[in-house]
Amino acid sequence: MNNPGSIRKDSFPSLTYMPIYAYNGDMARSPTTTDAFNAIAEVRRREILGLLAKRELSVGDLVDSMDVSQPVVSKHLRVLREVGLVEVREEGRLRWYRVNAKQLKPVYDWVRTFERFWDHQLAGIKASAEAKAKAAKKRNSKKTKK
Repeated sequence: MNNPGSIRKDSFPSLTYMPIYAYNGDMARSPTTTDAFNAIAEVRRREILGLLAKRELSVGDLVDSMDVSQPVVSKHLRVLREVGLVEVREEGRLRWYRVNAKQLKPVYDWVRTFERFWDHQLAGIKASAEAKAKAAKKRNSKKTKK
């Protein structure tokens, strides 16, 4: 019974407790090319987008920057192209890739809903840093007067 492959759905008395491996086999996974959210779920694709946000790059440039093989980069670029997050421009034998920021707008809009949490935290960090700087300045001025 410890072997995940031997577990049957009907062997569990209820759904209140079920090992995660019992769920995974039956759960359909969304294809990575359905939308921007699925495409950027993979860390390498986010890394590619980050690099392309700076400037247009070729596959070779991406391979050098990421220290991964060309087929891996090409596979991720294909996914990003299929969902429209990346555009390609051919120049002779080279293909130059760039971000299509318009397609990232749904991700940006969704993430913005959480911005208030960051703003609150950043305001607290700023206030704390300013208080520490003021205290340090006060200590330093007392030392200088002695």
